Amino acid sequence: MKLLVSACLLGIDCKYSGGNNLCADLLEALRRAGHILIPVCPEIYGGLSTPRPPAERRAGRVVTEAGTDVTAQYRKGAEAALRLYRLCGCEAALLKANSPSCGSGTIYDGSFSHVKIDGDGVTAQLLKEKGIPVYTEKDCGPLLG
Repeated sequence: MKLLVSACLLGIDCKYSGGNNLCADLLEALRRAGHILIPVCPEIYGGLSTPRPPAERRAGRVVTEAGTDVTAQYRKGAEAALRLYRLCGCEAALLKANSPSCGSGTIYDGSFSHVKIDGDGVTAQLLKEKGIPVYTEKDCGPLLG
């Protein structure tokens, strides 16, 4: 199965802090399951730099801790991720948990206090609206066979 996967989970240094969220055991399990992995970083595709100020969703927008509205960049990145998904013939997405872009089911609350709430990141929300199955590294068991 072709999977659209958050690039940071694959060890690519595209996280807001400049690092990554490599999940080596998960990566090996996905390889053993025979999946083809298509890396994506919606924030980069939206025009944001690495590193970049942390951002969280707040009242339907995405803002940095300093209050800069980066919603347009997150939406642009989500649209690019959707195009890549379709272009590559992916069948599901495996995205970074809690991210304002990729989080699925749980995201940070917009207060920059590490409080999590129910919700989706901008990209996860768009993919779900299009009927695409979205998983995170925390709930991807069904992808591992």
